[in-house]
Amino acid sequence: MSEISGSSILVTGATGSFGKAFLNYALTHLDPQRIVIFSRDELKQYEVRQMFGDDKRLRFFLGDIRDRNRLSRAMHGVDYLIHAAALKQVDTAEYNPSEFVATNINGSQNVIDVAIDAGVKKVVALSTDKASSPINLYGATKLVADKSFIAGNHYAATFPTRFSVVRYGNVMGSRGSVVPLFRKLAAEGKSLPITDKRMTRFWITLPQAVKFVVDSFDKMAGGELFVPRIPSMRIMDLVEAVAPGSETHETGIRPGEKLHEEMIASDDSRRTLRFPDRYVVQPVVASWGYQSPEGGEDVADGFNYRSDNNDLWLSIEDMRKLIDEEK
Repeated sequence: MSEISGSSILVTGATGSFGKAFLNYALTHLDPQRIVIFSRDELKQYEVRQMFGDDKRLRFFLGDIRDRNRLSRAMHGVDYLIHAAALKQVDTAEYNPSEFVATNINGSQNVIDVAIDAGVKKVVALSTDKASSPINLYGATKLVADKSFIAGNHYAATFPTRFSVVRYGNVMGSRGSVVPLFRKLAAEGKSLPITDKRMTRFWITLPQAVKFVVDSFDKMAGGELFVPRIPSMRIMDLVEAVAPGSETHETGIRPGEKLHEEMIASDDSRRTLRFPDRYVVQPVVASWGYQSPEGGEDVADGFNYRSDNNDLWLSIEDMRKLIDEEK
């Protein structure tokens, strides 16, 4: 049984892909006292209500993480918090940097401050591979958010609240996934757009992402950056898995896009421990009494965790099975 079972949980951005998958898992397996769904889109909240019916354990709060007062009201009596709210479109960020800063950085700081004031026990913030060695504004804002959550443990040192971060790569089945697009174009007999045929990506399913986050609550002491050990895939193998035999054409890498994903930079190798199912990047400075988790192995100096140098790979058949399971 997980530490967060039977508790009061708040999820920011709970109407997104991860949030809905977490709600389904939590209501089935965690027997929560209540789950506070905090998001700013009333249509998406309505859609979530339709998905889960009249479950009395769900509480719906319209609000924006930019609004500290609204967060404070929603967080009253909450034991555990998952921070999933963010602006995420890479190209949109380049045109609207101030909006991404306001939500991903300033909004995240609001979550940190209110969680401490409300006495939340543990907070897990969701990150992205784009926060490692960022080359676009979205990734830069998420890197700042990651560091802010880890630093939140300094502010909470004499309080019960602890913060950790979970970082993972592409989520199969999430909004924006390329799989539905490939299927649609293939059914119409059209050529599939590939940014670069050499491209590789990490791959995780929504159920795997949810379970990893839940497990991270049990493992965290506060200050860790948890990265799952997940397989990589080649983009051309994905095409063959989804739409075998389809024609493709290269469109070129989009602004701010990487050829290969990275989740741990080489400069972080000195602080990284390897476990069977995950890597743990430890904090640079820990004034709150942080202790290294037991059982981990130091990675080699200069180690970096990228989708092209991974030791785990998905075959075409592996991907087909995962896609079928998601359906």
